[in-house]
Amino acid sequence: MSDPLRIVVTDGDETGQELLEQAIRVLEPDVCGLELELERFDLSLDKRRETDNEVVVEAARAMREAGFGIKAATITPEGRDDVGSPNRILREEVGGKVIVRTGRRIPGVVGPVSGVHYPIAVVRMAIEDAYGAKQWREGDEGADDEVAYRTEKVTRSTCRAVAEYAFRTAERMEGRVYGGPKWTVSPVYEGMLKEELDAAASRHSDVDYRPVLIDATYAGLISGAADVPLVIPALNRDGDCLSDLVLPMFGSIAGAESVLLGFGDDYETTVAMAEAPHGTAPSLQGKDLANPMAMLLACAAVLGHAAARDVPGAERASRAIYESVLETTHSGTKTIDLGGHAATSEFCDAVIEKVRTKIEIWSSL
Repeated sequence: MSDPLRIVVTDGDETGQELLEQAIRVLEPDVCGLELELERFDLSLDKRRETDNEVVVEAARAMREAGFGIKAATITPEGRDDVGSPNRILREEVGGKVIVRTGRRIPGVVGPVSGVHYPIAVVRMAIEDAYGAKQWREGDEGADDEVAYRTEKVTRSTCRAVAEYAFRTAERMEGRVYGGPKWTVSPVYEGMLKEELDAAASRHSDVDYRPVLIDATYAGLISGAADVPLVIPALNRDGDCLSDLVLPMFGSIAGAESVLLGFGDDYETTVAMAEAPHGTAPSLQGKDLANPMAMLLACAAVLGHAAARDVPGAERASRAIYESVLETTHSGTKTIDLGGHAATSEFCDAVIEKVRTKIEIWSSL
């Protein structure tokens, strides 16, 4: 018998933690049909402050060794001298270079943008660019001539990782690589990503490639460009903004998972950490009302990456979770943000029952 699949699970804050606890019930062996070892780390704000972020480093090391992780949403305090967000530490420590967020049609839910039926995957930088940039001000505070500066950077290897993974994703989706940075205005800085996209296009000549400036990309998304599955490669901050547009186009930012990826020399995935792209939603804490779709799909995504490494049973379990989440909304069981009345726990109960049934039936076949 093979060893259990090891997945590092990081606890979070407020509603983020509540959603995690509900969602990971789908990973119980009698539900998903897999033997899993869930290694837990407490990344709550209190614990990060207590350990001066050392617990985040420990979790990242464990995740790098295991290759798989699931993260709950966490609080980012505003104080300059506080512990900040754990995301930067996790990304740097696991060698994560790419974040993928895929908006997809939610059955039974009518999105606010008509005519968008195909999935749209945003493949963005996970590091560098505007996040982590050096910032400072010069001049008298509040004076008209006070100047703020920011020094950003991107590296060739990160641009290449975004470009290569975007084209590989488009091949799997049978879709189009669409969009890009503002390379005309910034040919040296943003042009580096465009150069790598062009190079990847030559390596993947069977993929439809439509380079479009970032501002035109936004316009295209709401004016008919999504007539096929789209993969949009982006700089770090561009991609952050794009995903916050793309996901609600299908009904809710809580309707899709976010996956951080680290790569080996051949750009095969070495680390996959999945999470919900939304925050901790403090106003919903303790009310059993938040949408757990993104956390459930995060569980499915991690198993999907395990399947790519030939973990027995992982592909079946991943597909069962994906299908069950979407079938649940199709049947009319939806949380309030999707126009329904189901509680968080009620939605998860329905998904778990469907997953258990699918695994049992498929096993008999």
